[in-house]
Amino acid sequence: MTEQELEKLRYPIGRFKKPELVAHETLVGCKSIIARLPMLIQKQIDGLDPKNLTWRYRPGGWNIKQVVHHVADSHANALIRFKWALTEDHPTIKAYQEEKWAELADSQDDDLRGSLAIIHGIHHRWTILMNELSAEDWARTWFHPDTEKSFSLEQTLALYAWHSTHHLTHIKNALELRGKND
Repeated sequence: MTEQELEKLRYPIGRFKKPELVAHETLVGCKSIIARLPMLIQKQIDGLDPKNLTWRYRPGGWNIKQVVHHVADSHANALIRFKWALTEDHPTIKAYQEEKWAELADSQDDDLRGSLAIIHGIHHRWTILMNELSAEDWARTWFHPDTEKSFSLEQTLALYAWHSTHHLTHIKNALELRGKND
């Protein structure tokens, strides 16, 4: 498999491009993605057995269960980043090693109910929070120490809407490939 083919499997919707400004219509669309993601993931994984959960979207990539557990971990961190930015002045967030988290025992668990409950709960609370933000709130920022980049909350929403679609597409691709990348 070529590097270009692997890149397409790794980033099936393309790499995230951080927008400088996020239009109101884009914010509305991104909030909708965040609100709908738990139901969309649930729809994809309903009826899967433990063998199906080991299917991968690309050679060397995460399997379906790791993707679902990762979304729970990542989006819990996203909500915390939102809250830090809303309550502190340009906070430096705590980065984490997602690749290592994906190898931990809880990310290998075939029972996805806990992570689905986290995703449902996080997205419910996140949506409530986002629906109350003012224009000034959306402009609030946080700093990522690993990338040395600052993100406004509107850029953060764009990132996690992309992240949601990115990983939902990974699950769909793994299901279409039916274990051919294992």
